[in-house]
Amino acid sequence: MKKVVCILYALLLACTVSAGNYKSFKVSVYTRAYEVEKMKDLQWLDSTWNIISSQVKVDKIYLETHRDLLIVPDATLEQAKRFFKEKGVEVGGGITYTIDESNSFETFCYSNPDHRKKVREIAEHTAKHFDDFILDDFFFTSCKSDIEIKAKGEQSWTKYRIDLMTKAGAELVLQPAKKINPKVKVIIKYPNWYDHFQGLGFDLERGPQLFDGIWTGTETRDPGSAQHLQNYLGYNIIRYFENLRPGYNGGGWVDSGGSHMGMDRYAEQLWLTMFAKAPEINLFAYHELLGTKLDPKVHRKQWQGEGTSFDYDEMMKPVALNGGAKVTPTTIARVAGVSFEQIDKFVYKLGNPIGIYSYKPFHALGDDFLQNYLGMIGLPMNMVPKFPENQKVVLLTEQAAGDPKIMTHIKKQLQSGRDVVITSSLLKAIPDQIAQVSELRCTDLKAIVNDMGRHGKLDREILIPQVRYQTNDAWEVISAGRPLDGGVSGYPIMLRAPYSTGNLYVLTIPDDMGNLYDYPASALNVIRRILSQDLDVRLEGPSKVALMVYDNGTFIVESFLDEPVTVQVVVTDGKVSSLTDIVSEKSYLPSDGKNSYRVTLMPHSYKVFKKETK
Repeated sequence: MKKVVCILYALLLACTVSAGNYKSFKVSVYTRAYEVEKMKDLQWLDSTWNIISSQVKVDKIYLETHRDLLIVPDATLEQAKRFFKEKGVEVGGGITYTIDESNSFETFCYSNPDHRKKVREIAEHTAKHFDDFILDDFFFTSCKSDIEIKAKGEQSWTKYRIDLMTKAGAELVLQPAKKINPKVKVIIKYPNWYDHFQGLGFDLERGPQLFDGIWTGTETRDPGSAQHLQNYLGYNIIRYFENLRPGYNGGGWVDSGGSHMGMDRYAEQLWLTMFAKAPEINLFAYHELLGTKLDPKVHRKQWQGEGTSFDYDEMMKPVALNGGAKVTPTTIARVAGVSFEQIDKFVYKLGNPIGIYSYKPFHALGDDFLQNYLGMIGLPMNMVPKFPENQKVVLLTEQAAGDPKIMTHIKKQLQSGRDVVITSSLLKAIPDQIAQVSELRCTDLKAIVNDMGRHGKLDREILIPQVRYQTNDAWEVISAGRPLDGGVSGYPIMLRAPYSTGNLYVLTIPDDMGNLYDYPASALNVIRRILSQDLDVRLEGPSKVALMVYDNGTFIVESFLDEPVTVQVVVTDGKVSSLTDIVSEKSYLPSDGKNSYRVTLMPHSYKVFKKETK
């Protein structure tokens, strides 16, 4: 029955997508309560909507009813609804449960009776006007008031908040909303910092089952900023959340953060979301589509004009989307419009994404966001909340220590003739358990390295943990050190320990995960080969080039580099004779006469391929 429901839901999404402005997906815009409140002025509403709709085609708009204790009146909501419906735009609702965003995103205190009453009233108010609404990022709690401290008692903050917010979702939002409007669909939008959710009360185990659907924050903005969200997260997080409850991940969500790095960065966030096959993408937000003005001094980067996937100059050409006079692009809305028009030509041709299985137990900490760094070195990630079966190789980060039965899974995998790759952090977390397979240790000692021997030198010195093993019980596949008398003092980067008919590999993670990008191409190629056993395509070349693979013989290669790069695409399916670039229709033959294809990418650009069989 569950499978039938998922299929019906997926068919409904497909039908909804095909009925809009695009073949491959729907495009929506989220509107904060501040801007919705302004929509009481029809002249303001009409003029601002003209600016947005003349630059990007929009299928749906979400009108927020509350943010920062501002509650939009009934009359304003109804007037705005009528306006958009008359324009042929679908309308949904939204809620942001914040008290004051400017005060470190101050949230409600969900054990406070007055706050609980207000949360319930807001849900009822919203359900009265909309048949579906989204809870924006902040349906969590960071409150540590005296009321919350007393209610928590001796529990950990994580345990207390998970239970508190799960109950609040049911008792204060879902039940009151459905009492007012029995057909309302309540969707929770989870933000991009998924590895830390449990500490603030987001429950990825029960939440996706509790709510009618989920949405996914795919904003990565500036990867060097406080959250350290790597570009690849925009793709990876959609796939992870889809695996939490297949068929119920309604879409991705991008804001204009990071546009100061160039409009390539904004466009990239949009298309990565859709490369992950999200059925809908939401542009946050109405005010950003109006207020983020295009400035070539900031937004046109030095690599423009080289044939990049995003073409700033082409984007700036006058356009007529509404059948009227042409308009010259003025805001970030046109960047979105051009990006969607471009990728809509092929996204529907892609199959279901597949990748390297990485097991992340619910509420587990460790190796925070590591899979996104691995995606940036060309490893297609597929994060799952249950230990995967029947895979030739499984990747386990420190998070796997959160499963008390993890060694049962590992030994079963190895004794079935399959492989397991663990990180040095997991080894350090459960050394006694790993010793059942091989007596390895990740010590507290560090090594400064800048050379990987036959695999090449690094451009800088990096710091790695020292992994120790017993000679001849385990073998260094990749070693690292500093040149010493013409050699390299060996510290494992990749270590292999045979067990039964399988192999346990240890992948050493540098203290700064970003130093993975400094690994020589030859070393990365070995790591990719070991981890890509379940895929029939892999990359060879430098870091910051990603690979996205689909189950219908298509795949995407994307560069995040500031300069052109050439990589080799290795296809291990012997039936494949050539590759076709889906966009340019150019045909590629093996550069080695066998199975390796030479592909050159412009800065911040992608190419989409289909494998052709003999």
